[in-house]
Amino acid sequence: MNLLLAEDDALLADALQQQLLNAGFKVEWAENGAVAEYLLRKQDFDIAILDLGLPMVDGLTVLKRVREAGRTLPILVLTALDALEHRVAGLQAGADDYLTKPFDFPELEARLHALLRRGRPAGAAQQLRGLTLDRAARRASVGAQALELSPREWTLLDLLVGERDRVVTKQQIAEAWGSDDGGSIEVYIHRLRKKLEGSGLAVRTVRGLGYLLEATASP
Repeated sequence: MNLLLAEDDALLADALQQQLLNAGFKVEWAENGAVAEYLLRKQDFDIAILDLGLPMVDGLTVLKRVREAGRTLPILVLTALDALEHRVAGLQAGADDYLTKPFDFPELEARLHALLRRGRPAGAAQQLRGLTLDRAARRASVGAQALELSPREWTLLDLLVGERDRVVTKQQIAEAWGSDDGGSIEVYIHRLRKKLEGSGLAVRTVRGLGYLLEATASP
């Protein structure tokens, strides 16, 4: 998942980046409000962490401007401002959640995943590069071409998309299939790779760990 971290404390930002990377996020850091606003307007992020006490442009202003520009990504405010009026102002400006410093990273990670789940309701069609995944109809297509998927291929694709940019282990795949037969996983991975050609996505084998769905250089 692509995450924007807007935090002016360089030491905290560095520590958070390492923890978020270990948790499977791709992180881009903005050290002031002007950079944060520019990135949120110009780039596609899955989620953002926004400090309110940013230099140049404060976080509350960034939040208001980003929402006024129509950006709908989940935004979690992470700040030392813990008074009731600050929490209310942040939520009214468009924050999806509000966490005060100091905090424990496991709670932050849990809140991020909760926001991501809320933003991607079950059954909603999901567009990822050239791939469209319609969970309600259990259908997938690359461009205008519908993919013919077996039940196991569908489950595998759904799992890889749901864990995009994170390694999916063979054990996770077997559990999703409801079977302990892991010997045929490579066969289904091979079939899925062929069917995803032209989508701008590829399934990469991470030796000793599992499989990773990632974007290719061009769609």
